[in-house]
Amino acid sequence: MSNEQMNTSRDKNKILLVDDEEDIRDVLGITLSDMGYQVLTAANGKTAWETFVAERPPIVLTDIKMPLMDGIDLLKRIKRQNPEAEVIMITGHGDMDLAIKSLKHRATDFITKPINIDALEISLKRVEEKIITRKQLQEYTENLERLIREKTELQDNLSNLGLMVGSISHGIKGLLTGLDGGLYLLGSGLKTKDLMKIEEGGDILKMMVERIRRMVSDILFYAKERNPRYEKVDILTFANDVIRVVEPKSKTRNFTLVKDFGFSAEKIDIDTGFVQSALVNILENAIDACIKDDQNKQHKIVFSVRNDDKHLFFVISDNGIGMDTETRDKLFSLFYSSKGREGTGLGLFLSNKIIAQHGGSIHVDSIEKHGSRFTIKIPFQQ
Repeated sequence: MSNEQMNTSRDKNKILLVDDEEDIRDVLGITLSDMGYQVLTAANGKTAWETFVAERPPIVLTDIKMPLMDGIDLLKRIKRQNPEAEVIMITGHGDMDLAIKSLKHRATDFITKPINIDALEISLKRVEEKIITRKQLQEYTENLERLIREKTELQDNLSNLGLMVGSISHGIKGLLTGLDGGLYLLGSGLKTKDLMKIEEGGDILKMMVERIRRMVSDILFYAKERNPRYEKVDILTFANDVIRVVEPKSKTRNFTLVKDFGFSAEKIDIDTGFVQSALVNILENAIDACIKDDQNKQHKIVFSVRNDDKHLFFVISDNGIGMDTETRDKLFSLFYSSKGREGTGLGLFLSNKIIAQHGGSIHVDSIEKHGSRFTIKIPFQQ
């Protein structure tokens, strides 16, 4: 350790000098000041304790035998208050048992009267080295913890990136297959002038384009983190806008899309784009659940809006394929998709994240082969 390091440390350090003899306090006070310390003094253990609590000096130099509170009791209190405080004991030649006792109570060192200045300086140098070493160790530990956190975050990000790339690749393959099928039907219909094939091919192409739009939207939401931008929104207008987005897709399948609005509140503070995206994801998930259901029944999706004094509730229910327990438990997990190659596993994960950002929650009830119900709860005040 360099003298420059030692001097820098001393310039910043206070030292509490405790002795019931005024002459010793005066002489040692001058010596310690010349060494670069800011010297605090106390004539007894009680005053020393009050000064230590108020000033928090890192170093204490105290006599053992004092009135009101002796040095050992002062040492015990100081170590309970701040285990890292360094305490040097001053003792007479006949008090070696007390000096050894003080070491058992974690005193840093002891020196004997009459005090030799060279011995005092050597003892203080040990203390300074201990303080600087401990500080360096703390810094090294903090840096190591930071590096471990950064490495863990990097590994998580790389892992998530790999999952996302794999998930999106599967999704794109499915979309390309669908586009190829739509183009084939369209081309075949144009060649044979078969209007039904042309219409069917066009419908498939429209559906694939919509899926591409959803995929790009989900990726952008995932890739670019931002806080919600709240604005006061008319609930009726907002709810109708949400329905309007998914209405065309439900009509192509002849599904019944029911609006059930029974709320009394007029406005709510939300990020319109975020919450609309979350609800549309869930509604489209409901439509997909009905598409996948091969039971011969009239499929229906119900979009309900309710409120109580503190919350607005959006309830989306369908009588589609439903979910088993495993699917329901993993529903909001990142990159989990029950749609195979058609999904990225981002949509419901992001919906859950968006609602949570608004201080809300999503509750799911589902019975396999009977349908699902999503209850989205958002507080009026975030």
